[in-house]
Amino acid sequence: MPHKQKLILITNDDSIYANGIKSLVQMAKTFARVVVVAPDKPQSGMGHAITLNHPIRIQSVSMLDGVEAFSTSGTPVDCVKLAIYEVLKAKPDLILSGINHGENSSSNVLYSGTMSAAIEGAMEGVPSIGISLSNYDNDANFNQYESWVSDIISKALTDGLPEHTCLNVNIPNVPGKDIKGLKVCHQAHAFWEDRFDKRLDQFGRPYFWLTGAFSEKSDDKGSDLYALTRGYISIVPTTFDLTNYAVLNQLNTWNI
Repeated sequence: MPHKQKLILITNDDSIYANGIKSLVQMAKTFARVVVVAPDKPQSGMGHAITLNHPIRIQSVSMLDGVEAFSTSGTPVDCVKLAIYEVLKAKPDLILSGINHGENSSSNVLYSGTMSAAIEGAMEGVPSIGISLSNYDNDANFNQYESWVSDIISKALTDGLPEHTCLNVNIPNVPGKDIKGLKVCHQAHAFWEDRFDKRLDQFGRPYFWLTGAFSEKSDDKGSDLYALTRGYISIVPTTFDLTNYAVLNQLNTWNI
């Protein structure tokens, strides 16, 4: 169902030149007017960072026919802020972030520039969705998932999302025809077991590359990782309130 009177803002953290954002623009433009504001270089792992200590540059770019697009020197969160307050001077009907090259399941949401842009949208009161594919290949085929992504976009435009909530959508790295369906999930209990690869430069000075493995701590059938490893697209409703409400009463008993 077309929503031509609607406005969709699209951003990402892989840069405006990434194939994932190009595919997402093509999917979204069938539903509404699309405006793109995205980083001019990769910003993966930036989390919810904003630019404070130097200027943010922004310029119009020719990206796709019929789509107004801007690249910025800022972070994904900067892009959302600039789009709302300088480019659009209004709040869009929907913010889409992605499609990210690589999944953002479980605790990866805390590091992800893709999801931080969507969370910023939720903070602004705009229905927002972060979309990621479990494939880091620059030439990954995003278009094979168009029907699934389009259904999610259409539903969000029609029904909206609860206040202060965005969606974390992750697509498994399987052919589009083999996707088993959608699963609404909770975030898995998993995290990176970090390791640092120590090396020496040509002057004998040490430097480090962050490496490690992503490890799930339980085989939880309701989690996003469980769904992804079994061929389902996972959808996790996500919010920016990090309060541990279950512990509030316990802390109130402290005699401090």
